[in-house]
Amino acid sequence: MKLSVSPPPWAGAPVVVLISGLGGSASYWLPQLAALEQEYQVVCYDQRGTGSNTATLPEDYSLAQMARELHEALLTAGISRYAVVGHALGALVGLQLAIDSPEAVSALVCINGWLTLNPHTRRCFQIRERLLHAGGAQAWVEAQPLFLYPADWMAARAPRMEAEEALALAHFQGKTNLLRRLAALKSADFSHQAARVACPVQVICSADDLLVPTVCSTALHAALPRSTKVVMRHGGHACNVTEPESFNTLLLNGLASLLHRPEPVF
Repeated sequence: MKLSVSPPPWAGAPVVVLISGLGGSASYWLPQLAALEQEYQVVCYDQRGTGSNTATLPEDYSLAQMARELHEALLTAGISRYAVVGHALGALVGLQLAIDSPEAVSALVCINGWLTLNPHTRRCFQIRERLLHAGGAQAWVEAQPLFLYPADWMAARAPRMEAEEALALAHFQGKTNLLRRLAALKSADFSHQAARVACPVQVICSADDLLVPTVCSTALHAALPRSTKVVMRHGGHACNVTEPESFNTLLLNGLASLLHRPEPVF
């Protein structure tokens, strides 16, 4: 699997791995790269079955496979210890990595993630699946911003929304891959495993997230033994995109705090 690895700002700089959500694209993190690369060696990647890592995913594709693929790719790149920043599906992959490879994950930031799928989130995905089956990629892509961004933010950026839709259609991961990745996401359940996450965790959520209610982050924070929680008042599901300055400050401060905590013993 191809990774994009930035040069370290200095010898021995900590590594931060960015994992996007269901879209799977490394480009999701563009608003964070400049800020992070000043202090960390940053790893981005298109998830398997998306972007530059093309593949037809197996029917039984799972979150455990997503985590294992990334961990093995990092080891191949010579990276054995890293912090993870994950958004939504990416947060779940981060949790899986922290459970399966605790010696590798130094810290974890979960953005609008969850322990198990909330009924409201499940309903949103059911609606989106119906749109995909009825209207194909066009319908999926056109509806996607409604679940990502606040209404006033979208209304003020109509040309940008049109450009994003055209780009998303041009790089659409394919119906089969999308449905298999979505199935893996929906079946993930960390309610009985969260206590095994040994690394420190920062939970970030947005109060106006249409797709993932803040109660999901509240439950996640309560279940993780070494976690803190921060709520952004605005930003929607993609709060790192819509409110990058506020988000980047939270992220940089959070990573600095997490990485200076005492290391767990394995």
